[in-house]
Amino acid sequence: RRQGAFEPRHLKCPGYDDLLGKGIYYAVKDPDDYLGKKVLIVGGGDSALDWALSLKDRAAQLTMVHRRDVFRAHEASVDQLHAAHEAGDIDLKTFYEVREIRGNSAVESVTIYDNRTGEDVDLDVDTILCLLGFKPDLGPIKSWGLKLTENRIVVSQLMETSIPGIYAAGDLVSYPGKLDLIATGYSEAAIAVNNAVNYLDPEARVNPGHSTNLAIFKDK
Repeated sequence: RRQGAFEPRHLKCPGYDDLLGKGIYYAVKDPDDYLGKKVLIVGGGDSALDWALSLKDRAAQLTMVHRRDVFRAHEASVDQLHAAHEAGDIDLKTFYEVREIRGNSAVESVTIYDNRTGEDVDLDVDTILCLLGFKPDLGPIKSWGLKLTENRIVVSQLMETSIPGIYAAGDLVSYPGKLDLIATGYSEAAIAVNNAVNYLDPEARVNPGHSTNLAIFKDK
């Protein structure tokens, strides 16, 4: 079993759990599945905007709700979203959240509300895409006894965990000044590997000076 993964963020509202997979999804497998559908997209990040722009010409009706009017997406995508809204291709509702999802064997309607006034709006929809991003899920690692903070593994600047001999790197670790970037993850991995090798073999150099001289690849 894979140790450590990412879990999609889910809505917390009546009807969500019952209809998940029956019109409620957190990923798009085939864009053509949305041809002629009344689609509601919930989210404000790159994934939500990208799919809203991709599906607007397939869906019979596309509504997008976001809990605020600031988006965590590329500026060009935000500009395209507003342009599509002005053209009538996307019904953009900012400061709205989902209150309840209804349906028997499949999604039929949803109630959204203005989080500034509390006013409800009912919409007929066939599909709801909850594109709210992902959160770290440590899985079985939680039972290892490592020090954790906000579902992340606490490490030192050497990528040491709270248990000697166990090192960690990447999106699932936490330390002061941590940046969730791919480039940072590569650096953390190099630090973790070299310090782990030194832990196993104290004579191995922690800083090999060049990638071709990494301690883990040295001939003994």
